[in-house]
Amino acid sequence: MNKTHFLLLIIPFLFFSCLKKNERIHQHKNSSKINTISIIIDDQLWYGEVGDSIRNKFASPVIGLIQEEPLFTINQYPAKILEGFMTDGRNIIVVKKSNVSKFEITKNVYTSPQNVFRISGKSVSDIINAFEIHTPQIIRIIRETEIAECQRINSKSLLDPAILNNKFHIKLDVPTGYNFVLHKRNFIWLKKEMASGSTSLLIYQVPINNITKNSDIVGNIVRMRDSVGRYIKGREPNTRMITEEAYAPYFSKISIDGKKAYETKGTWDLRNDFMTGPFINYAIIDKAYNRILVLEGFCYSPSHEERDSMLELEAIIKSVKINNR
Repeated sequence: MNKTHFLLLIIPFLFFSCLKKNERIHQHKNSSKINTISIIIDDQLWYGEVGDSIRNKFASPVIGLIQEEPLFTINQYPAKILEGFMTDGRNIIVVKKSNVSKFEITKNVYTSPQNVFRISGKSVSDIINAFEIHTPQIIRIIRETEIAECQRINSKSLLDPAILNNKFHIKLDVPTGYNFVLHKRNFIWLKKEMASGSTSLLIYQVPINNITKNSDIVGNIVRMRDSVGRYIKGREPNTRMITEEAYAPYFSKISIDGKKAYETKGTWDLRNDFMTGPFINYAIIDKAYNRILVLEGFCYSPSHEERDSMLELEAIIKSVKINNR
């Protein structure tokens, strides 16, 4: 058999093998727990300066929560485990000493979705410096992946979109666990009850100049959400939700559905009651409808982790699509 005949036989086989491998990856959907990272690193590095640096960055407290919780749940495994069952992790960071300092990202290698980050360095200081440089990018990619995974899970069973579409001209992927609690002209409150508490979603709109009328945007957002807080009542009489006054909220400018928006994270409590919890508020400037569209999520979970509940709410809110006018 000459070389030409051999190549003609082997190329279709290799092509078919690649297709089967890609098909297996596509079919093998990742079911890892939300907000979890697998760190593949030898014990010698993990229990030294490198491990301290990793924990400080990826297990630092989440801002805005009542109870201190880590940004991500970290599971550490020795390097030899990588070829075993840990290949199913959705977010994997591989750290090792090497003759070459290197940082690379690969996606969907063993399952889908999946991020594998590889960091190597000639010395401990090289590895730590690499983390200093690349950690913001790693965190951004992981968070985007986790939000997308929440949205995929939510999409399996959604509320009828007609009510939100008719009232606010939006498409929002709200999972069926949520129920309508309050329905007013420009305001809707949806709530999901859990054994450990509840998560809530508020949707409302205000005139476009309510927030942008002066330079005190954060103050305007706080006053706006406190004004609708009268609809959120507790078990005791004369209660209403307000923004916690003892701590300044975290504020940033972002884009949602291609529109300028303000993200505000903070703590709420009920006046004349003992209930409290975190909130995340998005005020979207929607010039087409001459309004500020507000999407807010908050949770009450005195005996349960709040981090994952808040991620679910963020995933719901960031699924919004505003209808063209």
